[in-house]
Amino acid sequence: MATKENMATISKFLHTRYRVNDLEKTVAFYRDVLGLQETGRHKSPRGSELVFMKAPGSEEEIELCCYPASGPVQVPPDLTHLAFEVDDLAAFAKQLEKKGVKLSDGPVGSPPGSVFAFVDAPEGYEIELIQRPRK
Repeated sequence: MATKENMATISKFLHTRYRVNDLEKTVAFYRDVLGLQETGRHKSPRGSELVFMKAPGSEEEIELCCYPASGPVQVPPDLTHLAFEVDDLAAFAKQLEKKGVKLSDGPVGSPPGSVFAFVDAPEGYEIELIQRPRK
């Protein structure tokens, strides 16, 4: 039986991997539409093309992976989503529209005063945008 003194633990959440069909189109979406920063790019030992991205105020990253040998990516509806905090959801939605991207759902209010909406990323991954209550 393990005791607290000798128990190995997870120390930090690092990244989430999403496999994509068109790496450059997806990178452009996360960079140019959502404002994420590219933090690294390389090829894995098995040949996957990998790009790491993160939101300016976060440590956690998204690993975008293109590996055509696995077949085409087909994301079922409502499988998974990434959530990002925005300061002003209405202003962010207007900014998205100027870039040709529309909200796919919302905005909707929820207790205790948050407002959220969704937008679809390439391959059909959902992106949740959350405006927290103002203090």
